[in-house]
Amino acid sequence: MADRPRNGGPEDGSREYGWLYGGKQPREPGPEETRVMPVQPRDGGRSRAVPGQPAQPPRPAQPVGRDTPPGGPATSRPRGAGVPSGPASPATRERRGFRFPRPRLRWVFLLVLAWIAYLVIVPVMAWNDVDKVDFEPDGDRPGDQPGTTYLMVGSDSRGDLSPEERKRLGTGGAEGQRTDTIMLLHTGSGPNLLMSIPRDSNVEIPGRGLNKINAAYAFGGPKLLVQTIEQSTGIRVDDYVEIGMGGLAGVVDAVGGIEICPENAMKDPQAKLDIEAGCQEADGPTALGYARSRKTYTRFGDTQRAQAQREVVSAVGKKVVSPWTVLNPFRYWDLNHSVPGFFAFGEGTGPLRAGMWAMAMTRVNGESGLTCGVPISDLAVTWDPERSEQMFQAIIEDDIDSIPRKLCTPTGLPKEVTG
Repeated sequence: MADRPRNGGPEDGSREYGWLYGGKQPREPGPEETRVMPVQPRDGGRSRAVPGQPAQPPRPAQPVGRDTPPGGPATSRPRGAGVPSGPASPATRERRGFRFPRPRLRWVFLLVLAWIAYLVIVPVMAWNDVDKVDFEPDGDRPGDQPGTTYLMVGSDSRGDLSPEERKRLGTGGAEGQRTDTIMLLHTGSGPNLLMSIPRDSNVEIPGRGLNKINAAYAFGGPKLLVQTIEQSTGIRVDDYVEIGMGGLAGVVDAVGGIEICPENAMKDPQAKLDIEAGCQEADGPTALGYARSRKTYTRFGDTQRAQAQREVVSAVGKKVVSPWTVLNPFRYWDLNHSVPGFFAFGEGTGPLRAGMWAMAMTRVNGESGLTCGVPISDLAVTWDPERSEQMFQAIIEDDIDSIPRKLCTPTGLPKEVTG
């Protein structure tokens, strides 16, 4: 029997190394050659058994040669090796879960951006045409107070109305400037407060003596009116808003009308007013007549008229910030471009402050705010010394929460008188 090859080969019938020698008898390696040895697993050919699972057979031996790195030939390259840098291709992003926006979504995104730009640009354009009023008087004034107090004046001037508009609105042709409406709006840490000051209130006008408060506007314009109010109440006026005679009607029409709720049927040909009792929609001229009529408020006179004015102003404020006003581009355009023709703001008031005023006007009813008349003791609109002082002090200290309901009444008369 012939001797078996030293390392085994095809002659001995073994198939284990047939692939390695190609069916030829292996020769003895030279002194400088590397002997091919089988690679043994680190655990000596034994695989670690996992409880509950069958043992895995040892990995087959890998040849180690001069050009083969230890551990066998590499089956995969290291992570990141040989990968070109730069942005991934669309196909790669698709595999990673990235999705490009569909064309429709792109258009929606662009439309939203355009709409936001429209909402910002339109008020800015309109604001550039708004008249500014120098309302801050010289001399001693009350110091800074917490919160913000706006003086709102409804000017009875007809200068901004054409003859046709005067006829349509029933404003007459009186010349000069008068204040048909005087209100203080206070905002701060508590509820908002909208307080009417009857225009026939007898107060001391600086340099003019005792007179009706609306005469201060006729004598010296906004500055003298602000000075008179500050000295009479101790409340500092922070901002000024003036509404022209046609302004109320124009804004009401711009927001698509408002709801008014008269307690009785009202008919006043001079004010172009003819409405039934109960809640109903009113257009601009009707709302203006409802707020101006002097002959139909027979029970409490001018104090009841002031109550209707607050009702109209707060209803306009609600419509101004309603979602439909913002979503309807035509209404939004009309509203913003009605402001310059009918409104004037105090010097130093910017678009942001004007927007804050408009927002505050929406929160003057119910739990979010109070609407009151200056506390008076009779229908001659004489200010009640004790009750009015209590009201003014609450505004000065920004303590609206302390005002009792019996002090804040629609007409300003005591609760027991108004019922």
